[in-house]
Amino acid sequence: MQRFDGQVALITGGSRGIGLAIAQRLVEEGASVVVTGRKQESLDEAVAQLGANASAVAGRADDAEHRAAVFAHISDRHGRLDHLVNNAGINPAYGPLLDVDEAAVRKILEVNVVATLEWTRSAVAAGLAHSVVNLASVAGTSASPGIAAYGVSKAALINLTVQLAQELAPRIRVNAVAPAVVKTAFARALYEGHEEQAAAAYPLGRLGLPTDVAGPVAFLLSDDAAWITGQTLSIDGGVGIRGLW
Repeated sequence: MQRFDGQVALITGGSRGIGLAIAQRLVEEGASVVVTGRKQESLDEAVAQLGANASAVAGRADDAEHRAAVFAHISDRHGRLDHLVNNAGINPAYGPLLDVDEAAVRKILEVNVVATLEWTRSAVAAGLAHSVVNLASVAGTSASPGIAAYGVSKAALINLTVQLAQELAPRIRVNAVAPAVVKTAFARALYEGHEEQAAAAYPLGRLGLPTDVAGPVAFLLSDDAAWITGQTLSIDGGVGIRGLW
């Protein structure tokens, strides 16, 4: 399928893991992509993997000057923007919520929630034409021991998705996906050294892969989801049906 022929997508946090898998899927389906990330070296490697239809701009997701540079790049290189994937996120704090440093909580909310709003606001101002997908988490749908501050931010992101879907309809659709544990460097602390035990909780018998998320994201961005907005799709290997999230 070439559902994105001639279209342009921006993927924040797209240098590795889920973001890179999403970029790869969109390129395979005909899109040109712009990816962001903090490290230029990682972005260079991503662009080399993605090919001629990809470019990158390095910077922090919560930095306004970086956002401005990204949209200037998109304007100069493509002259249009069709899709936005808000994938950039952080989780620098593990442990009970009452023990997490206030500065860490503020940083998590700033990157995972406020920056997502600002990326979307800037994209709309730049002429965003079709759709937005936000990367939430099953941690935002129920108690998430050990990563509670992250869960709070993802719960806020799920509601932000609903609010933006209402405000941007009918021109722009806004949806989210909520993965369970996906085998990436970001989630390594949740499975490394005990992957078999962690996977045993999943009815489908394994943890997720970045490609397991990329396909559903591509669907939600595409015209195949033209009558879907304000929704959060759980991508969890069935673990949610056991009430474990």
